[in-house]
Amino acid sequence: MLNSKKTYYSIREVCDRTGLEPHVLRYWESEFSLLRPKKNRAGNRAYREKDIEIVLNIKRLLYNEQYTIPGAKKKLSTLKDMQELNKKENDATLQKDLIKETVDELKGVLDLIQKK
Repeated sequence: MLNSKKTYYSIREVCDRTGLEPHVLRYWESEFSLLRPKKNRAGNRAYREKDIEIVLNIKRLLYNEQYTIPGAKKKLSTLKDMQELNKKENDATLQKDLIKETVDELKGVLDLIQKK
């Protein structure tokens, strides 16, 4: 089992984890723009957890759900759009919460000033 505290994984480690061959991962990099692992100084691929999740999603779409590569690209694009929308909604909620906390703190300060 891989150490979950690692930041980067080699292509061999990703192959062991996903059950795929290196040539499949390299091919998918050329087909799916979402899959772009960094390369180290030696030019070896360095996959992050995010990259491995993308690989597993592609594998699920192609192997389990029987999507074609163009169909999987479209599905991943839709999922990415939904994730970005959810992130924007979460950011807006966080901003509203921060504003509410600030207003509450200012009201508390105002109450202290008025009592003096």
